[in-house]
Amino acid sequence: MDALIYTAMSGAERALHAQQVRANNLANADTPGFRADLEISVSEAVRGYGYDARHMGRLQADTLSTRQGPMQQTDRDLDVAIAGDGFLAVQWGEGEAYTRAGALTVDPEGTLTVNGRPVMGEGGPIVLPPYSQLAIGEDGTISVRPPGQPQMQVVERLKLVRPDAADIVKNEAGLIVSRTQADLPADPDVRVRSGFLEGSNVSAVEEMVATMTLNREFEMQMKLYKAADSMAETGNRLIRE
Repeated sequence: MDALIYTAMSGAERALHAQQVRANNLANADTPGFRADLEISVSEAVRGYGYDARHMGRLQADTLSTRQGPMQQTDRDLDVAIAGDGFLAVQWGEGEAYTRAGALTVDPEGTLTVNGRPVMGEGGPIVLPPYSQLAIGEDGTISVRPPGQPQMQVVERLKLVRPDAADIVKNEAGLIVSRTQADLPADPDVRVRSGFLEGSNVSAVEEMVATMTLNREFEMQMKLYKAADSMAETGNRLIRE
């Protein structure tokens, strides 16, 4: 088969994959803390006989947009937003996963959770004692006032991490994990804002424009494929004659 057909089909496959990524981003434009996905592809030479003049696109693992999402003030003690780069650590199976969602809740056993998953502290999943008041500091320190006591007491600190964008990927649940599946170390310089929630960092306008561009790219690749197929058929007919 002519190498041009491989070039056209790989380009169409990349456009289809990119459309799926953009559609998922748009579907989560209103999901608090959602990180937009970015699709990545590289150029690869088509192996075979003749002059090396044709290349195809090869998909790589997607990465994430690290752009900050909009902040919304809620004044709720258990709402936190990451200021700048960083993630909250949550329990995932036997290890950890990471998220920007910050609408924390406390279950009947006192476990601090987000979207039903235990939030990790420096000593493991955070379990709060009974309290009448709670405050979360900029460094992730959690302080509570026990019932009947006048003073706030520090009980735990949120585990906050700052991985490199190239070293993380989303798992099947949409949570952030290390590409090596290892737990990431805490970063003491990550800061949070109590009483705020971060929205999705997806720009609906950018995603729509990108989707329209990808539609045109896919149509162009299909025309190129038909032209390559027609040229190959013409060449075969000439050989037969």
